[in-house]
Amino acid sequence: MSEKDKQDSERLCVSRRQFMLTGASVVAMGMMPGIIGATGLMKKEYPRQGIIALNKLKKDQPVDFLYPPNLPGSMFFLVKLGETAGGGIGPDNDIVAFSYQCPHMGGPLNGMYKANHKALGPCPLHLTSFDLTRHGMVITGHATESLPQASLEIHKGHIYATGVTGLIYGTEDNLMSVS
Repeated sequence: MSEKDKQDSERLCVSRRQFMLTGASVVAMGMMPGIIGATGLMKKEYPRQGIIALNKLKKDQPVDFLYPPNLPGSMFFLVKLGETAGGGIGPDNDIVAFSYQCPHMGGPLNGMYKANHKALGPCPLHLTSFDLTRHGMVITGHATESLPQASLEIHKGHIYATGVTGLIYGTEDNLMSVS
């Protein structure tokens, strides 16, 4: 075997490790659109919806709103916490909005805001509570996912909902029913 044939043969041979790494990458890339679509990571266009004027918002007094529009049972609330929060907007980054449905089994969390702890809960089904200063993450209970959080923006003194991070309980797609 000539030196050139030997070099060509070595280049064509792939170790088991290289094959597995390359093969796994190719398979993962092929599955990526399905994975991204199933997890809701693909960027979708949510409707922009006005909620309240910034100057009418009072600390620790939740404001209820339906979001996305036309999605039954998608009640959210907006609250000025009075302390910096993950995803918060406003001069103090303390205005946030979350779904009123527990992501574990859809338990109703309306009226469960605890101002002294900046928390929501406990859920009446399995006692899960959520930290509103940390993107609605679980404090205690059976839920394994954070509360769906609405993306907010302020424009000309008004607060608008512009999207949702997380899947609203009972939906496969937060925008499926929106026309």
